[in-house]
Amino acid sequence: MPDLGGDAEDRGPRAERHMLESLVCPVTQGQLTYDAEAQELISQTAHLAFPIRNGIPIMLASEARELE
Repeated sequence: MPDLGGDAEDRGPRAERHMLESLVCPVTQGQLTYDAEAQELISQTAHLAFPIRNGIPIMLASEARELE
């Protein structure tokens, strides 16, 4: 097996952040910001926070939390 430089743990967080940064809000198609502490993707335009459960973003408006 070829050496890809670093172990899987080193590549995981970078790959996850890149994947999260490529997502858009399913309601507005606008940019999302990642809240690592709350494990949510925030859409300021839609005033919604989409949860990330077990590392998987739940991009359903019905699962989103409304922001105040």
